[in-house]
Amino acid sequence: MHVDTEKAVQPVDRFATLQADAAQYLVGSYGRWPIALERGEGAYVWDVNGKRYLDFTSGIAVTALGHCHPAIVAAMDSQSRKLLHCSNLFIIPEQVALAQLLIENSQFAHAFFCNSGA
Repeated sequence: MHVDTEKAVQPVDRFATLQADAAQYLVGSYGRWPIALERGEGAYVWDVNGKRYLDFTSGIAVTALGHCHPAIVAAMDSQSRKLLHCSNLFIIPEQVALAQLLIENSQFAHAFFCNSGA
């Protein structure tokens, strides 16, 4: 079988396309690494071209427990069906329960929950 290489379909480099779109549409406030992540599982993430990486950046956000663990996905699904976000301006029953668990199992007297505001 003869394949005409001039007419053969070349694979699309999804990263190059995303990188160009990011430069056009996003404010350049971060020194982004040349990787576009698409999915994660456990301690691994995959880029848009299918390359697997060991995720050493979990401390930057909320993925210290890994990506897509079935128990966490189930808990997030359950919670998202009740309430997606609730400000600390309100008493949050689950937050009180977690604070109680933390205090009863530590040397501390109070818990403080917050985010960076980002």
